[in-house]
Amino acid sequence: MEFPQDSSKLRTLSTSISRNLSSSSSAFVSANQSPFFSPRSPSYQGSESVRSDIPFSSNTSIVSADTPNSSTAIKKLEPLPGGGVSSKSISSTIGVSIEDDFQQSSLLDHVSSSIARCNSNSSSYIQNDGLSRNKEKQRKWGRNQGRFSFVQTSTPALSSNRQRSFDVYIGMHGHKPSLLRFTKWLRSELEMQGVSCFSADRARCKSSRSSSTVERAMNTSTFGVMILSRKSFGNRYSIMEITNFLGKKNLVPIFFDLGPGDCLARDIIERRGEVWENHGGELWMSYEGSEMQWREAVNGISRVDEWKLEAQDGNWRDCILKTVILLATRLGRRSVVDRVNIWKEKVDREEFPYPRNENFIGRKKELSELELILFGDFSGDAERDFFELKTRHRRKNLLISRFEGIKIEERVLDRQKEIISGKGKEPITWKESEKEIEMQSTSSPQTQTRNGGKHRRRRKPTKIVYGKGVACVTGDSGIGKTELLLEFAYRYAQRYKMVLWVGGETRYIRQNYLNLSPFLDVDVGIENRWLEKRKNKSFEEQEASAVHKLRKELMRDIPFLIIIDNLESEKDWWDGKTIMDLLPRFGGETHIIISTRLPRIMNLEPLKLSYLSGVEAMTLMKGIKDYPMTEIDALKVIEEKLGRLTLGLGIVGAILNELPINPTRLLDTINRMPLRDLKLSRREGSTLSQQAFLIQLLEVCFSIFDHADGPSSLATRMVQVCGFFGPSSVPISLLALAANKIPEKLQKAHLWKKCLYAVTCGFKGSHTKRSESEASSMLLRFGIGRSGSNEDCINFHEIVKLYSRKREIPGVSYAMVEAISNRGFIPQDLEHLWAASFLLFGFGTNQAVIQLKVQDLIPFVKKVILPLAVRTFMTYSRCNASLELLRLCTDALEAAEETLVSRVEKWLDKPFCWRSVQSTAQMNPLLWQELALMRATIIETRAKLMLKGGQYDLGDDLIRKSLFIRTSICGEDHPDTVATRETLSKLMRHMTSNEVT
Repeated sequence: MEFPQDSSKLRTLSTSISRNLSSSSSAFVSANQSPFFSPRSPSYQGSESVRSDIPFSSNTSIVSADTPNSSTAIKKLEPLPGGGVSSKSISSTIGVSIEDDFQQSSLLDHVSSSIARCNSNSSSYIQNDGLSRNKEKQRKWGRNQGRFSFVQTSTPALSSNRQRSFDVYIGMHGHKPSLLRFTKWLRSELEMQGVSCFSADRARCKSSRSSSTVERAMNTSTFGVMILSRKSFGNRYSIMEITNFLGKKNLVPIFFDLGPGDCLARDIIERRGEVWENHGGELWMSYEGSEMQWREAVNGISRVDEWKLEAQDGNWRDCILKTVILLATRLGRRSVVDRVNIWKEKVDREEFPYPRNENFIGRKKELSELELILFGDFSGDAERDFFELKTRHRRKNLLISRFEGIKIEERVLDRQKEIISGKGKEPITWKESEKEIEMQSTSSPQTQTRNGGKHRRRRKPTKIVYGKGVACVTGDSGIGKTELLLEFAYRYAQRYKMVLWVGGETRYIRQNYLNLSPFLDVDVGIENRWLEKRKNKSFEEQEASAVHKLRKELMRDIPFLIIIDNLESEKDWWDGKTIMDLLPRFGGETHIIISTRLPRIMNLEPLKLSYLSGVEAMTLMKGIKDYPMTEIDALKVIEEKLGRLTLGLGIVGAILNELPINPTRLLDTINRMPLRDLKLSRREGSTLSQQAFLIQLLEVCFSIFDHADGPSSLATRMVQVCGFFGPSSVPISLLALAANKIPEKLQKAHLWKKCLYAVTCGFKGSHTKRSESEASSMLLRFGIGRSGSNEDCINFHEIVKLYSRKREIPGVSYAMVEAISNRGFIPQDLEHLWAASFLLFGFGTNQAVIQLKVQDLIPFVKKVILPLAVRTFMTYSRCNASLELLRLCTDALEAAEETLVSRVEKWLDKPFCWRSVQSTAQMNPLLWQELALMRATIIETRAKLMLKGGQYDLGDDLIRKSLFIRTSICGEDHPDTVATRETLSKLMRHMTSNEVT
């Protein structure tokens, strides 16, 4: 059945567009839809259905209305037995999608026709999975008309008496990547806020039918948003759209890379200014239009005083949010305005983990290359700053277009035949992506050995691919990776809706990733999902569902920047899964930057971060001060001994700025500082063994703190205890509380400390104890710590934290756990609560570092462990981690109970034991009862959580243990015992119903 025969019968069904009952969907129009590629956004179920019948053309890309989570869907028609098309297959909403296949202009003549449909309750968005299941139909229909994909549904047709209207019509013209990115972002942002949109570039519509569809949508829209670029003024349809909305007084112009002052008819015609010098002139002649109509449209834009929106390179986010607020206000959507304003306030407070480094030096080339890798092009002054970009040749992964692939396909088939016959190399498979087809090897290269055997050769990393939205930065610890990523995030934050910063430490990366859910307005909790579906899922399925929700949100047309800082491993520490399971797929609007000390990750070639140049390093150390040549030579020696690490260079610059000391005396003081004997593992040794001079520099700083504040100063103790907290910023109050719990120890005055007095004579030291704010300020001024986004928090570099742990000061780890116990559970301190749990219990093959007394263990479990486990399970769906924490806590309580009983038995065997036993806390029966009841509470909590995962057998054993303990201590009629018995009854009912089903 040939498609042209059906078009006449389909034309009778395409008479009108019905009005949408809700404002959450839109239509997105273009003729550049490639038939090969799946849409960017995941499937989404809308709230209400609409009906739309439109004229159809074989060279028009028609898709379903885009909902807040969708962009373009390729679907299938239902052919009738008589050669027509069923009316039930007509889509409820129509649009033509602008795709970003701007690199392949030849695809404009080969567009796909796709019609979706939605039922009376939801807008159905279906991925183009039918491509693989219906290849024969695609080949038959795709020779002349492009490739089609159809879906059959059984929803009754809706009435089409009314023509559908939209809240906003978005018009644009051009195929510049940044323009398309901005347009899709604006459309998706409006849709997410419940504003229905219809977006189109009429110049790319190759059919009169599709053009008339766009015109009808334009006439029925409440407001017309025109994104005006330089090419818009030379386009017939853009001038027509401007004239249309000017006549109805509902035009909303957005000047893209232009200003209102640039859009003057006289300047354009006379080619005045930098903008129109090469792009101006009598632009109406380019489409044989009317000069008068062109002048009226251009001059009318300048008379729109109420709407003056400019989208420059540094204000995309502000422009889009301002547009949403203005349109929502005019549409009477006050709730949208309030929601956007609340979100903006939250982002302003919590978007970045650290304030911007005002003293950032160098890295122009690296910043420009990151921009090129992520966006595929330069903007602003970056092109001048980027000097030596080498050409990257791709050998293993060859990128070819669809039409170039036709010529190569025969060679690929011949090569595969050679493989089958034992000749040639490994086979090659085709991979389809959104912009190109990737040809990639399916097996690892193998090398023949002398003995005739084969061994796998290490796979070479994939070369850097520009414009794909993923970048990896690698370098030594302290080289400045975090500073580079932070500077990039601040520079290009306006190109993204939000910068999402994720700590990459292997124990915390999953929790850090799930912490993004409030910013994305996604509920990843387990309670609501479990109650709604009434179906018991395994814990692994529930965890995967939570991650899938975040990934789905990040695969919209709304751009985010995900920065994974200090990635320690490609696999998660908890379950061994790769981090690729967490991240959205590459090539979408969301960009990803990863910093790591690993040589490479995910088979990607990283951007190797090198050292600062000599001039930049010297500027970082001496600042604005001028030194004679002898002092400059001393600074060069310090630079070499520090290995040119930016961390050490910054500390040296801070000391020279804070103290009246010259570089020569500082170098002499550092050299005279003794080195400590540290017990280092193989991994830790690679970090600290080559940085002996940096360790001596840290000891100099500690001595300065002690001189200013007396022996064992608060600042020094804060550094000593910082290594046992989590990777994130630590609240200053919590850090000071832990530091004050470190037992003080008198320190002898060494000779080198007496010499240090002469060095720091200008830094007046009073031995009165400083407050925690003064101590933290001293750490910030000397570059040992850095301020967090919250002024009440401070962060330390990993080298500083590692050295503080390896100094092995007695009682430091115990002080940290005790401070966490005194402070109790605070949701903002999840990383530090987990760090204390790691010290107390040990996980996996790691042993427990400390052991609390019984009287200290009970409040710690009650105030920290129990709420931490419940919140981790219920709010973030981290089921296995929560259950493992409770299991280890149960074991610790059992061990403490056994220790308590064994001590009493030993004392009872001694003569006159009653005198000694009665004077000890271990003989207190209330303490033993409290310990046993706490263990019963933990066991009961585990049983309740097992119930949510369908593990009824384990839950039954646990709840019976808890019931036995409570009955023995409290009695059968105690309220806690009765509640436990009810939990057991509930669990047994679920077990019975599960066996029946």
